[in-house]
Amino acid sequence: MSFTAQKSFSNFSRAIVVAAALAICAAGASPFLAATRLPSTSRPWAPDKKSAGIAADKGKFKILVNGQPAGKKEFEINSSGGNWLAHGNSEIQTPQGATKITGSLTTRADGTPEHYDWSTQGAKKASAAIAFNADVATAELHMDGARPYTQQFTFNSPNVVILDDNMYHQYQILANLYDMDKKGAQTFAVLVPQELTPGNVTVEWLGKQDVDNKKMEAMRVRTDDNEIDLYLDGSKLMRLVAPAANAEVIRDNN
Repeated sequence: MSFTAQKSFSNFSRAIVVAAALAICAAGASPFLAATRLPSTSRPWAPDKKSAGIAADKGKFKILVNGQPAGKKEFEINSSGGNWLAHGNSEIQTPQGATKITGSLTTRADGTPEHYDWSTQGAKKASAAIAFNADVATAELHMDGARPYTQQFTFNSPNVVILDDNMYHQYQILANLYDMDKKGAQTFAVLVPQELTPGNVTVEWLGKQDVDNKKMEAMRVRTDDNEIDLYLDGSKLMRLVAPAANAEVIRDNN
């Protein structure tokens, strides 16, 4: 099955939702990012072919929904052989129990994706491997009780950003790819692998803001009907806020 990206995605436009992690177990799917029509003033992402602004990092996040703990996450981003490797583990608490999600992303030096693997374990089990070749992404999906199947996505260019469910460190990579010299609204093609859903987002710099008694770089990830605010200390994501879901992802320094 082939799917051409850069169209209108009505099912991809409900919320970020950190709380949607709860729906992964309960319903087997979780609407994550809205990605539909974009403002005509947005500029396309054109990464430096030699090197992106991705930075090595390692840390933990705590996930809060309505101010209450809803899960935790560990991640690590490293360079290897000219590529970038970004691995994350999330544990989400749901009424059915804990769900564990892993995601491993390999990108080229310029930030374009090369390979992505994800898996979930909980009330439902599933996994997938996605290979990127130029502007085509081929996903092979495995789910309990179902035959494996393959789905293919064709984008307008190889410049695609992975923003998967509950893999919040991938927003740090998105922020690192934003061109701070140009600023303004910048368009990124994205793929949410667990949803097998492509689309677009815009990112805008909001300037420096006071967060936790510290000046941080603020960015807004936006679609037609959803906004997610990112707060960074240099290249490091410290806080992600999804107002519509009343959810926050906060770096855990303990």
